[in-house]
Amino acid sequence: MIRDGDKIAVCISGGKDSMLLAKCMQELKRHGKINFDLEFISMDPGYNEINRQKVIENSKLLNIPLTLFKTEIFNAVERIEYHPCYVCARMRRGYLYEKAKELGCNKIALGHHFDDVIETILMGMLYGAQMQTMMPKVLSTSHPGMELIRPLYYVKESSIIAWKEKNNLDFIQCACKVTEKYKMDDENGSKREEVKKLIEKLRQVYDRVDMNIFRSAQNVNLDTVISYRSQRDGTSHSFLDDYDELLEKYKQKGLK
Repeated sequence: MIRDGDKIAVCISGGKDSMLLAKCMQELKRHGKINFDLEFISMDPGYNEINRQKVIENSKLLNIPLTLFKTEIFNAVERIEYHPCYVCARMRRGYLYEKAKELGCNKIALGHHFDDVIETILMGMLYGAQMQTMMPKVLSTSHPGMELIRPLYYVKESSIIAWKEKNNLDFIQCACKVTEKYKMDDENGSKREEVKKLIEKLRQVYDRVDMNIFRSAQNVNLDTVISYRSQRDGTSHSFLDDYDELLEKYKQKGLK
């Protein structure tokens, strides 16, 4: 994920995940063998003053030199009726890329962890009718020359919570007005929260179910997949594409 000469913008939302990421990246730079630079950036999408101050205070407590910049994303997203969380995430990502480029960075680092990855896999299957996962690193298509990395990819959320509790740290939760509204509405509640609870129930039945979900995205047998689409070239492939050719080969083998 990290190479000599990189300048990485570590993106801090103010939650436990991004704060731990910032500290880990800081320690990696200090004690690691790779020569790279860091910028710690935090976008204020419209936090109230309490949450804004908590982000600033926690950054000082953890000795993280923070660059804080403001946007009005929350106000814009609040007026969106369909899929506001998706739109919000896209907007936030765009602002973070732009700020990172402004600071001379070639990569942004996000605090997504192992549980985010397996939740994304199940959400895609259950609610999106697709098989996909959250990738550990991604080339930006809208910001040429930029790359997104997720250094906490293998870190379980339980470990992050343990770190937070052991050090008596208090971070902001999701401070979005739209999310809070959905939490009050059982019918339109967060799908990610539903999947998180589902995985927790499955763990009680089989304690390795989360790792199996993760590995399912690595052990894909294309010969047993009905169809798949290549994001790189936009082509779609069906098991029927070469079915007749295979059938003919089987028939010829049977005649010999």
